[in-house]
Amino acid sequence: MWSHQHIIVCTALSFVISAEGLIEVFGYEGRGVNFSCHYDQGYEDSEKYFCKKDCGSSDVLITTKQKNKGKYSMTDDIKNRIVTVTISDLQSHDAGKYKCGVTRWFIDTYSEVKLQIKEDRCCDTVNKTQSIEEGSVTISCPYDSESVDKLKFFCRGNRPSTCRQQAVITSNNTQNGRFRLSDDRKSRIFTVTISSLTLKDSGSYLCGVQRNSGFDDFSAVELEVKEWCCVESKNMSGIVGRAVTFQCPYPRHHRNNMMFLCKGDQRSNCTYMTYQGSFTLHNVNATFFSVVITKLKAEDSGTYWCRSDPEWSVGNYTQFHLTVEEEEQRGVSEESIIEALYWLFAALPVLLLILIIILVKVCKPKRRQLKVEAAVDMNASKLEAVDAQDVTSGEDLYQNYDDPAIRSQQRACKEQRSVQFFEDYEDEAQYGNISTTEDIYRNEFFLKTQT
Repeated sequence: MWSHQHIIVCTALSFVISAEGLIEVFGYEGRGVNFSCHYDQGYEDSEKYFCKKDCGSSDVLITTKQKNKGKYSMTDDIKNRIVTVTISDLQSHDAGKYKCGVTRWFIDTYSEVKLQIKEDRCCDTVNKTQSIEEGSVTISCPYDSESVDKLKFFCRGNRPSTCRQQAVITSNNTQNGRFRLSDDRKSRIFTVTISSLTLKDSGSYLCGVQRNSGFDDFSAVELEVKEWCCVESKNMSGIVGRAVTFQCPYPRHHRNNMMFLCKGDQRSNCTYMTYQGSFTLHNVNATFFSVVITKLKAEDSGTYWCRSDPEWSVGNYTQFHLTVEEEEQRGVSEESIIEALYWLFAALPVLLLILIIILVKVCKPKRRQLKVEAAVDMNASKLEAVDAQDVTSGEDLYQNYDDPAIRSQQRACKEQRSVQFFEDYEDEAQYGNISTTEDIYRNEFFLKTQT
């Protein structure tokens, strides 16, 4: 028959307690458990089985003759009189009471098994902490008064089922590379310090305390490691022989600090370049300062760091990755197109002004010519009027030709009109040069009026 020994069996994915015939098994969803059932001497050759509920014929899940059946497996260690049962892929509905049975004449013997299943995750409350790349962080893990002498451990991830087996450090081994564990029993807090942090250290962690009964106790931590960088990080390019400008923003309270620019793959071993050779610092204002490299060389390619604080700290500097190329190897870049458009728009007002000046110079002489032609037309009208008057006066002249007084009056009128026309001609000449044909026409008419 089954022995009623007090047995504690710890497995990789479960925890088993056997006391006075009751075996308690604890497992996690999606994982597996295995546990052992002892039997008395004399039953080595008897068939053993594992069943649920009342262990009727339909309740038997597996026997030692079958060994494997679905998610169940069973082995019999005859020498030590131990039957081992394994259940894989646990689900919540698998929780409940089971029995290990030994076949006998008349009445079989049993040992009861109680299976408890829990979600393989932790926890409802997660403590969040942050640190920076290359720095360190200390994580605090509290525990209760009953766990002072218990094993403490720390693992990565969020799976309680495998945490103790995959722990990066435990209270039995307090130093492991970058990890160090300290246990303050008086305060009932153990701490884990991680040094030389990298971005890959970001993620979920579990603080664990081993329990002698039931599930281990856990608390969850979410660690975020920030990049040791920057107000911003930029990729820049330049051409050999030309200039390039770094613009380095900085906080207003750093205005009176010294400004730095250094070159190197790592900030810890970079060389200061601010006032060396073709490097010059200028245009310091309330928000940024500029460093200009006036004549680029191929060897100027590399990583640059600018800052405004004598102490390196996250977010107070800018990182630049500069690539210097030969001009013939460089295609039309977006920066070149933007620069060309900038100069085009800058020159547009000048081009418009030149166009306006040209139009004024072309249109002004034409305007003068139009005025002159208008004046000529007006004078021609006057001449026609004069001729018409002369014709009328001529008729009177034939009628009164013998009257000396009338002839004298007509001669005076003609002289007066000639003088008046000459004055009008001088005024109109001020509008511009009159063509040769017009001058001849006017001179002939003037001579006629004098005769």
